[in-house]
Amino acid sequence: MKNTFILGAIALVLFSCGNGLPEVAPTLKTEKLPHDSDDPAIWINRENPEQSIVFGTDKDEVNGGVYAFDLDGKIIKEKSLTGVSYPNNVDIEYGFKLTDSTETDIMMFTEREKNQIRLYSVPDMKPLDNGGYKVFTDETNIEMKRPMGISIYKNPKTGEVSAFVSRKAGPTQGYLYQYALVSDSLGVHANLLRKLGTFSGQKEIEAIAVDDALGYVYYSDEGVGIRKYHADPKQGDKEIALFGSEYFKDDIEGIAIATDNGDNGFLIVSNQQDHSFNIFKRSDNSFVKTINLGTIETDGCDVVTESLGKKFPNGLFVSMNDQQDFFYHALDSLKLK
Repeated sequence: MKNTFILGAIALVLFSCGNGLPEVAPTLKTEKLPHDSDDPAIWINRENPEQSIVFGTDKDEVNGGVYAFDLDGKIIKEKSLTGVSYPNNVDIEYGFKLTDSTETDIMMFTEREKNQIRLYSVPDMKPLDNGGYKVFTDETNIEMKRPMGISIYKNPKTGEVSAFVSRKAGPTQGYLYQYALVSDSLGVHANLLRKLGTFSGQKEIEAIAVDDALGYVYYSDEGVGIRKYHADPKQGDKEIALFGSEYFKDDIEGIAIATDNGDNGFLIVSNQQDHSFNIFKRSDNSFVKTINLGTIETDGCDVVTESLGKKFPNGLFVSMNDQQDFFYHALDSLKLK
């Protein structure tokens, strides 16, 4: 306990001496997790927005979990998953079609130490994957089999759903795999669609975010910048852009996409070692500003621009904090507009 306290105090001192930006205080902080918080995802309850849920991963090889939080930051035990083998990143998608013609919202996360991804329905938290989908199965190097980042893409024209998955290590080309989620009489399957994505060879690739409406997938090549591709395989595998490198101190991490009408909105990207976030325009990916939200070494983040009721009437931004918790910021406090 004493060592934990000392390390925490050192981290706070380092943070206070960091980027020099004024801090935008969080609306609230969540309850602490047992092990190591990493990545959040927000599920909007469209029937009752004030009952929306924030899911957050807690990394541990034996008893990791994906914890559910209410909008007061309290853990919802009956919606939380435990006994997971090192869950890394998590994502949400809406309206996935099952074979009986019904639809369900879904949550996916990576289970790193089992080399697989998991699929659950939300909010009833029922597994749809028969125990998990193995990923990167054609690799022989164990490090290249260990999944980290995940982001779900729903094609707005076809309704087809797929998941992009990154990993602990990978080649200079084809670092990400994209898996189609297909439902039939035998259940839901994850079928490999393609391998894509350039890797600089520096550090690793974890954070992924998909802009469904505009059809782009972004990922953080941690040592060099943010890479942008078409999310639809039919649009090809050519890289569209590499941007942002000059605005980051080290370790480019979590990406959240704040959508607005048309191509308006922003990308919010964690500048991990600077304890800050860089903001880019969604339309042309040009740099806007840097903000300090009070978090330490943020890995993952997520954002919604819809109203979640009285507490967050104009949206919510959630970011991981390296003190076993997550910070909630009312979206207006970021002053993106």
